[in-house]
Amino acid sequence: MKEFAIYTVMRIVLFAATFGVVVGLWVLIAGDANVFFAVIISFVLSGIGSYYVLERQRAAFARRVEARAERAAAAFEEMRSKEDAD
Repeated sequence: MKEFAIYTVMRIVLFAATFGVVVGLWVLIAGDANVFFAVIISFVLSGIGSYYVLERQRAAFARRVEARAERAAAAFEEMRSKEDAD
């Protein structure tokens, strides 16, 4: 699943970048950073950002999953029709 790998890597990169910015700003403003709260803030901000920034990758992943589900459903129906014919 190439789309899943791409989306996951991009989410991790977005989180890491957000974490770097949050910690950097925190250190500039306060002099030292609370890593626990920086992780929480970064998680929330990267989640919101990924909703907008990674829309194309998420849609590609969803299309891939939907196509696999349709193929599985078609194969299941084909097996049922063969079974009914017997």
